[in-house]
Amino acid sequence: MSTTPKTADAHLRLLADGNQIPLLGLGVWQVPNGPTCVNAVRWALELGYRHIDTAQVYGNEESVGVALRESGVPRDQVFITTKLNPSRTDPAAELERSLKRLGLDYVDLYLVHWPQGGATRAWPGMERARELGHARSIGVSNFGVRELDQVMAAATIRPVVDQVQFSPFEYRRALLDAAHGHGFALEAYSPLGTGRHLSNATVRHVASSAGRTPAQVLLRWCLQRGLVVLSKSTHRERIQENAQIFDFTLSEQDMAALDALDRTGGTDRSLEHSWW
Repeated sequence: MSTTPKTADAHLRLLADGNQIPLLGLGVWQVPNGPTCVNAVRWALELGYRHIDTAQVYGNEESVGVALRESGVPRDQVFITTKLNPSRTDPAAELERSLKRLGLDYVDLYLVHWPQGGATRAWPGMERARELGHARSIGVSNFGVRELDQVMAAATIRPVVDQVQFSPFEYRRALLDAAHGHGFALEAYSPLGTGRHLSNATVRHVASSAGRTPAQVLLRWCLQRGLVVLSKSTHRERIQENAQIFDFTLSEQDMAALDALDRTGGTDRSLEHSWW
């Protein structure tokens, strides 16, 4: 079954600020700026994706903008995320530079990429970016419960998304519970473990019994655990395969088997080892 714009549009999550985010997105981490990125994003849009996730440190915002324009899909039908490089001091000014690279007037979601310099350091500038209309929604990435609590306590405009590493192998239950409690969306990156999780025996067994691929099973698990999920590929057939996750459901038994793969102890942290 091919995903169409209609079916992609039908799977949305309402954010706490009233905006909507498509449940499935294409991420372009480690995709080089240029034809490889342009093709991946354009193919995704052709196949019905309506959510593209980039970042200032990825160095490929220009290609995302080119692909969007070449696709012919109206701007207001595509949810675009970029992320602040937190080594920079002025989030609002950095977003203006991102918008120039993207060729856009606004992004749908602007995230603090990681809590460098403290959880709240960048937040006033993030709020300013939203007040200027340059970002429809604002949030964070790689924030655990401790950092989230600090931002929530200090914020005038609260974050509506936390994008973190999440999969059955990184089943951060306490962080997910906090997201539910605070009313913000948790968004999963690297749900396939950058490919490492695809060969796991349990994942493969569940995939076989469901008549699906390991990638589809891992992405579907995220949806059924209440997350927005990002897939990443530069191959058209894989981009299409990864979109075919809305027409089946994993059984309670399969979900439990996948839950048991967790290696984090149900942590409230966003990462086991931070890089900043």
